[in-house]
Amino acid sequence: MPGQIPITLLENQTGAPTFDTDDEKWVETLLAGENRLLEMISKGNSLAVILDRLCWLVEELSSGFLATILLLDPNDNRLWHAAAPSLPKSYTAAIDGIVIGPSVGSCGTAAYRREPVIVSDIATDPLWADYRQLPLSHGLRASWSAPILSSEGSVLGTFAIYAREPGNPSPQYHKIIEQISHLASIAIERSRAEAKLRQSESELRQLIDAVPHHIFVLGPDGSRLYSNQVAREYHGLRPEDPERDQLATFVHPEDRERALAERQQSITRGAPYELEARLFGKDGQYRWFLIRGNPLRDEQGRITRWYGTRTDIEDRRRAEEKLRQDERELRRITDAIPHAISVLAPDGTILYANEVVLDYTGLRLEDIKADDFCARLFHPDDLEKFRDEQRLALSRGEPFEAALRARRKDGQYRWFLVRYNPLCDDEGGIIRWYATGTDIEDRKQAEERVQKENLALREEIDHSSMFEEIVGSSAPLRKVLAQVAKVAPVDSTVLILGETGTGKELIARAIHKRSKRSSRAFIRVNCAAIPQSLIASELFGHEKGAFTGALQRRLGRFELADGGTIFLDEVGELPAETQLALLRVLQEHEFERVGGSQTISVDVRVLAATNRDLKAVVAAGMFREDLYYRLDVFPVEMPSLRERTDDIPLLVQYFIERYGKTAGKKFRNINKMTLELFQAYDWPGNIRELQNVIERAVILCDGDIFSVDETWIKRESPQVSGPSVPFVGAIVSREKEMIETALAESRGKIAGPAGAAAKLGIPRQTLESKIKRLGLDVHRFRSRQVD
Repeated sequence: MPGQIPITLLENQTGAPTFDTDDEKWVETLLAGENRLLEMISKGNSLAVILDRLCWLVEELSSGFLATILLLDPNDNRLWHAAAPSLPKSYTAAIDGIVIGPSVGSCGTAAYRREPVIVSDIATDPLWADYRQLPLSHGLRASWSAPILSSEGSVLGTFAIYAREPGNPSPQYHKIIEQISHLASIAIERSRAEAKLRQSESELRQLIDAVPHHIFVLGPDGSRLYSNQVAREYHGLRPEDPERDQLATFVHPEDRERALAERQQSITRGAPYELEARLFGKDGQYRWFLIRGNPLRDEQGRITRWYGTRTDIEDRRRAEEKLRQDERELRRITDAIPHAISVLAPDGTILYANEVVLDYTGLRLEDIKADDFCARLFHPDDLEKFRDEQRLALSRGEPFEAALRARRKDGQYRWFLVRYNPLCDDEGGIIRWYATGTDIEDRKQAEERVQKENLALREEIDHSSMFEEIVGSSAPLRKVLAQVAKVAPVDSTVLILGETGTGKELIARAIHKRSKRSSRAFIRVNCAAIPQSLIASELFGHEKGAFTGALQRRLGRFELADGGTIFLDEVGELPAETQLALLRVLQEHEFERVGGSQTISVDVRVLAATNRDLKAVVAAGMFREDLYYRLDVFPVEMPSLRERTDDIPLLVQYFIERYGKTAGKKFRNINKMTLELFQAYDWPGNIRELQNVIERAVILCDGDIFSVDETWIKRESPQVSGPSVPFVGAIVSREKEMIETALAESRGKIAGPAGAAAKLGIPRQTLESKIKRLGLDVHRFRSRQVD
């Protein structure tokens, strides 16, 4: 053949022959052949032609070599010849459709293994055991095959070179095999992609023919490629009629030049287009259509198609014409209305403003239609918010209103309430917006006066109450609030003392909110409301399995309050072992979870409160003295309500408004006798009792005068049946008596189901601590077992 390159047969170390060449022309021929093949692929030559040319390229490089390309059928894993220009037809026909496998010659094995297979001698190689007579009978002695892989790694087929003499491929031929396989992969994938695209376009045409709308497809330059059946039928075109530019052919003469120019301008820019034009139908009439076109781009951003739709808007156009006629009449009406009125298009563009607007602004209608009208009319501080609200309302198609300042022709601004309302057609589409402006300058000034008065009143209330719901201005309360203001910024522990219902928790919250920890957690724990057996777990958490029912680890309140504040209400009710753990937290800022051994460090500010006399409780041995002094760093004594009678009117007014709002009632005045009763009563339940009485009265009162039944706050005198016993002493005596009884019943046994701890319902450690504190001799109860 012309252009053949001489081949040199070399011996390798094993004595087997190899083929090699060192001619530079060989490389040049290979590169030139590759370039021709790539050009053929890019020009869209058929796959059969390209694959044949690949085989010819190999055979041009060297005489005595025969090339072939087989394609794999993925459905049944069979190989079929796609190109074998020089192989004997009898040979290719005999092996066509061979099923790939682990030892099916060189091609069947290469496709199966997904890797190159080199057979230097077909006569001896086991891969050809079942097939060797066929190639040998055709004079074929060596075969070198490689799988053709897709870009995703799947097997597309194989490429093979046959030689009439035994031997191995030289490095150059390894490169040939690799390069030809790669080129074949490109050609096969491109061919299949084009076939899939043609199938997709065929399916797309069938689909859009079934759509009851006008649809068309244009080429990248705007040339018409396809119109669906609905569009063709509108113009009376038959299926066999050739495609033509319907916009140029059927558009109304008065619309043609404009429509074609708008379309071409968009196609040149590569931007979507939308235009309206009248199109001629087979009934001999012109109808208005809305024509839209959108570009389809490939991965490189190049436009490959234009897809467009045509929507019949004849009825809408007629409605718009009628609307314009109605608007002319409406303008005459709106000019006679003494309110500012504007008419806007669906997108918010101003179309018209009545005489009131023109007279107020001193502008012409042309000025009002300008894009900068709103910026010229409305106050700069109101403009951005108004535009955001307007944009949102227009997009949703919902009415809205806004209050903003409008500039008068003398340069002064006045407040207006602007209301926007849409006008819709029969299908619900918005065709106009109507905006009205009402002068509310006087109302705004009145509102500002009320706001200033409210602000002054709030400042007065803040000055008298200082802290949220802590209402009052009496001397005892001011003293407490002064203490709170001083201690809040520091991290000192605070002990809040006072009777029940005096507002100890409010003081604790006020301290937290004015502390450096105000942005972190405020954790409240009512120590009296938690069973003593669970208080340690509640405060410090527990590990899984620490006790019955501990199914998983739980974080305690101190961990949750890390970085913030914990408020221990009724701290005097803590059991002895929990007091010890709390003391450690206060001293060392660390603890262990119940059932755990890991030390946990925390940064928590502790606020505590109690209604008990802790000094007396300490003296009775029921509260640790060292813990008391750790808590009593900064004591705050909350005054009782009877000590701050001056605050009762403020408190009454506050609670009346609070509960009246909830009940939907408003009281004009407070009964004078009721207020006197409130101030004369000693309020043993303090503010909480006052709060409950007022809530009950608000519910029962029918008129607008607040009053209470005087029997509600008459306190009965306690009947003293005998000499009084000190409270703490009575508790200690009763506790000792109960423990001795339980020890006697359990014969001195403390632990276990029948032990004294179980009878008393307290933990064993708690009972042992109490026995030690009370100095009880357990052995004397055990000795009774011998009696």
